[in-house]
Amino acid sequence: MIELQPIGKERCVLVGVSTRSVSRGETEEYLDELALLADTAGAEVVKRVTQDRDRIEPATFIGKGKVEELRTFVTERKLPLVIFDDDLSAVQVRNLERELECKVLDRSALILDIFATRAKSNEAKTQVELAQLQYLLPRLTRQWTHLSKQYGGIGTKGPGETQIETDRRLIKTRISHLKEKLERISKQRVTQRKGRTRHTRAALVGYTNVGKSTLLNYVSGSEVFVENRLFATLDPTTRLVPLSSGAQMLMTDTVGFIRKLPPHLVASFKSTLEEITEADLLLHVVDVTSKHFEEQIQVVKDTLEDIGVHDKPTLMVFNKIDRLAERSMLHVLAEQYPRCVFISAARGININGFKQEVLKLLESEFVEEQLRVSQAHQKLISYLHSVGEVLDTAYEDNSVLLKLRFPKKDKARVLQMVNAQEHASVE
Repeated sequence: MIELQPIGKERCVLVGVSTRSVSRGETEEYLDELALLADTAGAEVVKRVTQDRDRIEPATFIGKGKVEELRTFVTERKLPLVIFDDDLSAVQVRNLERELECKVLDRSALILDIFATRAKSNEAKTQVELAQLQYLLPRLTRQWTHLSKQYGGIGTKGPGETQIETDRRLIKTRISHLKEKLERISKQRVTQRKGRTRHTRAALVGYTNVGKSTLLNYVSGSEVFVENRLFATLDPTTRLVPLSSGAQMLMTDTVGFIRKLPPHLVASFKSTLEEITEADLLLHVVDVTSKHFEEQIQVVKDTLEDIGVHDKPTLMVFNKIDRLAERSMLHVLAEQYPRCVFISAARGININGFKQEVLKLLESEFVEEQLRVSQAHQKLISYLHSVGEVLDTAYEDNSVLLKLRFPKKDKARVLQMVNAQEHASVE
């Protein structure tokens, strides 16, 4: 990917629209987050513009009068960038850029730009480029015009600069190549995870910038990159974490979620999100000091449901309690979320309590069984390795003794399969 770094901060205007389904208050909250995204991308917000509309204007998203007002302000201040909080069509972007005579981005393009900047590993760069190309494909005509003006800075990082003389066929070919590359990476991850089967696995999930990496650093003694900005972590990081004198588990820090996360980005990060799907349990980290933490919890739950892991055993981890002015709300949260713990990852408050709650969750959701399987039943042995954590292996004559920890929900099926092979061996 090619990154064009602007000199200094780009000044910009943020634009949000309130409709019948989105109130003015919600629009202002969304713009607060969009301002954080703009800051992460390296932009300076000089004005926020909102408009109430019954329906979106097909040609320019906002009304004609608001476009005129915006053009006057942008021209007077000589601003190079306007960012909309919602996704825009190719026609809307083209019309707005013609009217405003500056670069126009929507929320998805801004998030993709941030990901392009933050991507460090080969896997993350591949995933981001795939998402960018999938975003670009239906906007190809617009992008040619956009690039012909030789804009730089936010929204132009990644493959865009190399696509000015390409057509849809070449982009589709590149997308196909990137998908194949990610498939190979996914298979490599499966191989890597096979070496971790002796340990229970937990995935740290949550909204972006809630302190997942800080928590992983504290409990593992590692130094995962931490920054007080959105999407500081893109690549999953796994560390071995001691829970007690005789228990350890693998804990993985994953990319944070956010409102209106571009669907192409979720799809492209499939191999990264597999760390969540393969986890035995989820540790849902929440910034309890955020005014919108309840909505953030729902965003994470919706995203987990989208990738099919919403039913995994989950511990709610309410973080940053040291910054909380009103402590009485913790009692309310404890009643609302029976499986929860309150911590400060930055200051190490109640980390032992956190570990104890993780152990309780393991004990309540998993069982340990000593199973005897004939070595002739390799498919069954392979299945047992896939369904749980093999704690110990011993060989006696033609049998294998497996000490297995696995989810309680699978107990009936596991015992039925083991008993069936015993009867088959006797016959």
